[in-house]
Amino acid sequence: MNTGTPAGDVRVSLFDVMLGLAGAVDLVDPTLADHHARVACMAHSIAQEMGLSLSEQRDLVCAGLLHDIGAFSLSQRLEFLRFDITDDGGHSEMGYQLVKDFSPFHRVGPLIRHHHVHWSREGSHSAGEVEIPCGCHILHLADRVAVSIGSHAEVLGQVDFIVEKIRRRSGDTFAPEIVEAFCDAATKEVFWLEATYPEINIVLRERCGPMTIDLYMPDLTSLAQLFCHIIDFRSRFTATHSNGVAEVASRLARLAGFSEADSDMMRIAGYLHDLGKLAVPLEIVEKPEALTRNEWHVMKKHPYYTYRVLGAVKELHTVNQWAACHHELLDGKGYPFHYGPDRISVGSRILALSDVFTALTEDRPYRTAMSLDSAVSILHGMREASKLDGDLVDLLDCNMDEINSARATAQAAAVESYSRLRPAAQ
Repeated sequence: MNTGTPAGDVRVSLFDVMLGLAGAVDLVDPTLADHHARVACMAHSIAQEMGLSLSEQRDLVCAGLLHDIGAFSLSQRLEFLRFDITDDGGHSEMGYQLVKDFSPFHRVGPLIRHHHVHWSREGSHSAGEVEIPCGCHILHLADRVAVSIGSHAEVLGQVDFIVEKIRRRSGDTFAPEIVEAFCDAATKEVFWLEATYPEINIVLRERCGPMTIDLYMPDLTSLAQLFCHIIDFRSRFTATHSNGVAEVASRLARLAGFSEADSDMMRIAGYLHDLGKLAVPLEIVEKPEALTRNEWHVMKKHPYYTYRVLGAVKELHTVNQWAACHHELLDGKGYPFHYGPDRISVGSRILALSDVFTALTEDRPYRTAMSLDSAVSILHGMREASKLDGDLVDLLDCNMDEINSARATAQAAAVESYSRLRPAAQ
């Protein structure tokens, strides 16, 4: 079957991937818009002022774009907008645990892990027995400057107030030499204008270059799994979902005649299909009652956000087509595009079926997992209503034991990973 997917290894712009992830995380509330990008931009400016190497500057940009990925709830994110926080809720450690095993992030992880360490808590560049990189203190200061910028007035009119607030914490909350570098950078209007520019991603691309790397399929899969954990580990109700979808979809793809390489890409689409849910508040994801009309409207945005985030990574074009259409139905009543059968590819149909089947067989806040018989009955009902592809429903039905067993195994592995990671934030 020719699906139009790239076979084998791919060359991916890791920077575009990070920009997309940061943007999705910050879509959860208008108050948080561009927060990660602002921190990355200001940390880069301070690092330049201090004469840090190009690799150190790039590491800080990466860490800035990812620093709050361990904060799962909207209430927690909004709490961090206060200038003075005494407890980071474990999100720094969670963020580190999420990225530490992906080799391109091996220098970025420690920066995320310690980005809320106060200078006064260790007196120099160490905290207890742990050596704290200088970049952590840069990231901490940039983060606190970012949350100090108000939307109520022109940013240049706020400069003196913010600079003075930072100065008062020099040698206490913030490292003196980093405060000095910040104050020097802050005298230039461009420091503030670029950090608050509406198209800040353009600024960061100009500063950092392409940051393109070659990823072998196992590395690309590892990156997709990292994103999967960030998406799903926000809640125990979703902790295993994308792993299950990925396993079911990749196996269905092989049974439908996809090549091994295309089936691997289908697995990646399964890991990434709910990427847009990062823009949905956890409070909605975990709500045990029926969603209000407004909450349902918020939830319905997520496949579109998946489409936009993955759309920035041109190398994942076909993965994006599959992933973004996982709520499209053959009767044209799906969302967000309302495509009819002529616009929904086989890959998208596989992912839609895999998503429904996996969701039916797992616990949700509003119900417990359905029995296999009940799930199959619903799938056949959706087939008869021309919502799901009948041939694919039959293919799943004929191979149910194999596919369901593989799904259960994949989700059990996700439970183990979730159980290891969540205590790390406590």
